[in-house]
Order: sequence, then structure tokens, then C-alpha cells
Amino acid sequence: QLRLVESGGGLVQAGGSLRLSCVASGRILSSHAMGWFRQAPGKEREFVASINWNAGSAGYADSVKGRFTISRDHAKNTVYLQLNSLKPEDTAVYYCAKSRLYGTTWYRDTGDYDAWGQGTQVTVSS
Repeated sequence: QLRLVESGGGLVQAGGSLRLSCVASGRILSSHAMGWFRQAPGKEREFVASINWNAGSAGYADSVKGRFTISRDHAKNTVYLQLNSLKPEDTAVYYCAKSRLYGTTWYRDTGDYDAWGQGTQVTVSS
């Protein structure tokens, strides 16, 4: 079974940076898109970024464009999210996920993903 394990979260001051990692273990398929989502207390889980299976394209939420970067390394079975210029409103639990479908595109809807990690906490102080 596929397992996704996030790491790299922590406490950082506003304007700082973090790099989140999502390592896939077990039986995996490399032809799926991967995504990052986040959820703050009392709020819905929201799309952050997604990258297609061959890393040829990626998409971002408007709130993080220019600040966050998603990437993947198939050899390491790992997806990354680089978070720069962090703001207090970025505080949330960050989740990585695998898409249900495979192909050449990426997805921004939670319903398009069928496997999720346990999340890693990112806290940005002001």
C-alpha cells in the first residue's frame, strides 16, 4: 500500500522559509500527479500546489504564487514544497496527496486525490 509521510514543518518567523518533504513508500506509481494542500483550524482544506507526473507543469493557488515552489524527485520518491516569504496566514497543517487519475495534467480539487499523508504543522509567527 502507498504511504505518504510529510516532514519539514515547524515554527518560523514571518518572512522566513521552510522546505516540506513528502516521501512515498510501499508500492507506488510514478505516473500520478502530486499535490500539496493545507488546513487551518476552523477552515476548509485548501489547494496550495500541484505538479504533474513528469514534472512538466505545475499550478499554484493565487495566495502562494511567487512564494512557494513545488518539485518532485522520482528517484527519491519525494515531492517537495519550498515555502518562502512566509506570512502568519500561511499557518496550517500541510498535507501531500496523490491524484486518483494519471496522465499529463495536474489537479487542484481535493476530490481528485485518493491518498493523503498525515500532515506536517507549519506555524508562522508575526
